[in-house]
Amino acid sequence: MTDLAAAYHRLSANARGALWMLGSALAFTLMTTLVKFLGDGYSPALQAFYRQLAGLVVLAPVILRDPRGAFAAKRHDILLFRATAGTLAVILSFYAYQAMPLAEANALSFTRALWIVPLAIFALRETVGPWRIGATLVGFVGVLIMLRPSAHFAVSWPAISALGGAALFATTVTGMKVLTRDHSLTALTVWSAALGFVFVAPFALMEWRWPTAPDFALLAAMGVAGLGAQVCYIKGMSLGDAAAMSPIDYTRLVFALIVGFALFRETPDLITMAGAGIVVAATLVITLREQHATTPPTARE
Repeated sequence: MTDLAAAYHRLSANARGALWMLGSALAFTLMTTLVKFLGDGYSPALQAFYRQLAGLVVLAPVILRDPRGAFAAKRHDILLFRATAGTLAVILSFYAYQAMPLAEANALSFTRALWIVPLAIFALRETVGPWRIGATLVGFVGVLIMLRPSAHFAVSWPAISALGGAALFATTVTGMKVLTRDHSLTALTVWSAALGFVFVAPFALMEWRWPTAPDFALLAAMGVAGLGAQVCYIKGMSLGDAAAMSPIDYTRLVFALIVGFALFRETPDLITMAGAGIVVAATLVITLREQHATTPPTARE
């Protein structure tokens, strides 16, 4: 064991989880940076196609080792809905990252937690307390501050896409809660990657262009970064306490500010950042309250 590995294992579970969460934030920032950088030559659908392709390549050994187990499923209707919503969410989100400042698009992506609350009430019939309802309303006030609609509520298409993508991602999370009752995480991941690839392919073919060798390398890196962000996030949340890990995910907003200014000369104004801060605070309250509600008392002691 190397000195670095030994030092890592000497850390507490929360400290190790925090490192994985930081890795997730950095990988996510790399993905969105490449999405924006390649946006002039490759449409959101094409970029989503290469992202799904990268996922299938990584999952290929798992699928080939046990195809029947990898695709074992019961609720095909929900799997189809979740894959459709997830594919559209990726396309809309990629468009937002291409057309908006990175920090603003990242802040709007956090509204996924806000959309989950009404979905939990009406789709899952969950009981939601006043804290989560209040935080949701405050969060959407933050969205309005960020977007600053006029008297005619004229909001840009990229902003609408970012909010639409976040709402669709929220439906996939809701679907995940239903599916995890009788499906393995492996099966859900494989179905999501395979169906996502099939669904996005027609959109990509309508705008198809063969990438140059450098662009192909960057597109592949974008797909791997997206997968890396997911893997690091899951690993971090599994190692540390969710209440301690969740705030670290918001460091990607800081990374987006730095990269946006350094590479794309983006400087969000104070009003926009104030709205973004309200959105982040509201989603953090929702996340922590949900963790408090679902964690047994003995596990918190």
